[in-house]
Parts: sequence; structure tokens; C-alpha cells
Amino acid sequence: MTAEMFERLARAYGDNLFRVAYHALGRRADAEDVSQTVLLKLYQTDKPFVSDDHAKHWLLRVTVNECRRLLRAPWRTRTLPLEDHDGPADAPDDHSDVLSAVMALEAKYRLCVYLYYYEGYSVKEIAKALGTKESTVQTRLARAREKLRQALSGEEEAKDYV
Repeated sequence: MTAEMFERLARAYGDNLFRVAYHALGRRADAEDVSQTVLLKLYQTDKPFVSDDHAKHWLLRVTVNECRRLLRAPWRTRTLPLEDHDGPADAPDDHSDVLSAVMALEAKYRLCVYLYYYEGYSVKEIAKALGTKESTVQTRLARAREKLRQALSGEEEAKDYV
């Protein structure tokens, strides 16, 4: 990978990597660590990218894998409190309730919602990036919508999704 190509890809997709990691992990520090790790892997790769879309999908997949690796780390469950979410520094005031509700979702729902609504990925692309079935992504989106509807309308949860 040339320095120019790395710089172009890092500038183009660096913010996206951070946002995906942040929505997957819920903590700014962890998202920064994952973003840096992914960019390091990008710099070290000798993988030829056919197009910018190919590079973007590769970066997304590596980011998701790094987030999973971090979530599986044995030290993480012992040292982090359950409700340890950093608030986003640049959250718009008019959408803070929605963003808070999205961030309160479980990671599997939160990441699907973010990739679908904020990044504009299709269900098929999300399934490929997460290494799961399209029907699983559709189910997670439907459950997330229901949880968000309940949270934003103040209703009690009728169902408890795991």
C-alpha cells in the first residue's frame, strides 16, 4: 500500500470507522483504539483493492471483527460497569433523545440501526459485514425499531428480546 493511497482511504473512511466502532462498543476510548488498529491493519496490508467500495467494505468488515475481538476480551467484562456509555461530543440537540435511545440498545441492535439508517448500508451489505444472515439483520432492525418506539413513547416493554 502506498502512503498516498493509505492517506486517501484514511481521510475518506476514518470517521466512518470511528462511528461504526463507537456504535458497536458504546465507549469513545474503545472506538478510538479500534479505529487506530484498523488503520494500522490497512497500512500494513498488501491486499489490492479493486475500487473504493471494495476498500470501504474491507475496512467495515475489519472494524466489526476488531469490535467483536474487543468485546470478547476476558478483561473487558471484569473492568467495565454495565452502564458505561460515553456521550457523543457532537450530538445535535434536536436528536439527542433518539441518539440516547439508540445508544441504550444492545450492541447487536445498535450496530444494525447505525449501519442501516446512518451509513445507508443495505440489509444485504450489513449481513455480509457482520457475517450473518439477511433475515437476522432484518429481525434485529425490526426489534430495534420496536424497542426505540417504546423507549421514545414512554411505553413499558411488552416483550423482552435477548
